[in-house]
Amino acid sequence: MRSHEWIDRRSLAMDIRIAEKLAAQPELLERAVRTLERWIQQRQPNPPPVLLEWQRILRDWPFQKILELLRSDSPEARRLRQSSPFCGILDEEERLQILRDYEAKRA
Repeated sequence: MRSHEWIDRRSLAMDIRIAEKLAAQPELLERAVRTLERWIQQRQPNPPPVLLEWQRILRDWPFQKILELLRSDSPEARRLRQSSPFCGILDEEERLQILRDYEAKRA
């Protein structure tokens, strides 16, 4: 069985890779914005507060601060990571490589 700590570390590894990719291709941030807009729209009239929090982050925070959040292992970052709109930033191979790496660490 996987522990929450193991899952959090794996999720952090994904977000670190996402931050690297965003740093190289800042235009990918727009994909997260569109994903988040879709999720909020689907959950009207009362979207979850965490989605509105992500909306404020993506709208109001400087790009570098968003990258810092993605790389962070703070309790706030771990909480936000559970509802991350950055799905789809990594391609399938990038995502699978991280999953394989973490499965190997589990063994």
